[in-house]
Amino acid sequence: MALPRILHMITPLKHMSPFDMNMALDAGYDDAIPYSNVTIDDVYGLVQDAIFSRSPDGIKRTGMFIGGKRAIEALDMMDRAKKAMVPPFEISVFADPAGSFTTAAAMVACAKTALKEKFDTGLKDKRVVVYGGTGVVAFASAVIATSDGAKATLVGYDGPERVRKLAIESNARFEIDLGYADGTTEEQKAELACEADVIFAAGPAGRRLLTLAQLAPAKDLKVVADVNAVPPSGVEGVGVNDSGTPIEGTNAVGIGALAIGNVKYKTETGLFKEMIEAEKPVYLDFRDAYKLAQELAS
Repeated sequence: MALPRILHMITPLKHMSPFDMNMALDAGYDDAIPYSNVTIDDVYGLVQDAIFSRSPDGIKRTGMFIGGKRAIEALDMMDRAKKAMVPPFEISVFADPAGSFTTAAAMVACAKTALKEKFDTGLKDKRVVVYGGTGVVAFASAVIATSDGAKATLVGYDGPERVRKLAIESNARFEIDLGYADGTTEEQKAELACEADVIFAAGPAGRRLLTLAQLAPAKDLKVVADVNAVPPSGVEGVGVNDSGTPIEGTNAVGIGALAIGNVKYKTETGLFKEMIEAEKPVYLDFRDAYKLAQELAS
């Protein structure tokens, strides 16, 4: 009898995400075991407990998922997990804090597809303005876009200091050139929108970030992607089901939360299946999510 497929799911938060647990089980894991309030220092011991309980062949049916709410923390946990491996006792690890890596990957991939299909161009050198900049999805989408050749700016809503720190940390860690800006006032947000080729709206659920009046002067604007599914939309004129739909009063097209969510769902499912089917351990983060999301969005 084959050993059950077990996924150990760790989070620094009080609870593991039920969404991610459902996704893992639906993708093919037999058991998803949550561990909450996990610190970076706990990861090494948890990984070694997991890897030494099965034979080198049996360990292939074991994996680890890293959740939480902070991208850098999740990546640090993954680094710690890698250091705990003792070949041939190794397991696959997948980091997706708050679903941010797969959501951001889906948003950027959908925007890239819209640029190609609607404007016959790509992301390279495009001015990408990311609203909701201190949030985990905004952060991840800005890093992904910049890594793919865009000139992204992370926009804060409570002064420049927090987004400045995020940009500096990202640039040092990922060797990119991510910019930052203060979008606290409506005037600042409108000025930044005016300079954009692409806009990503990744603010809190149910919060309007941009109006049509703020978009109208943006003559170079081509794509607006909004991950907010809770009314009102993050960007006025972008519906949740929009997928390359023209935005009234602009030259741009909109991509809504459900269109992005469809690619996100398939991306997360696909990465779980990659772990299950892998003959050798894999370590999956936003880069792997973006690679798969581009295939799914095209």
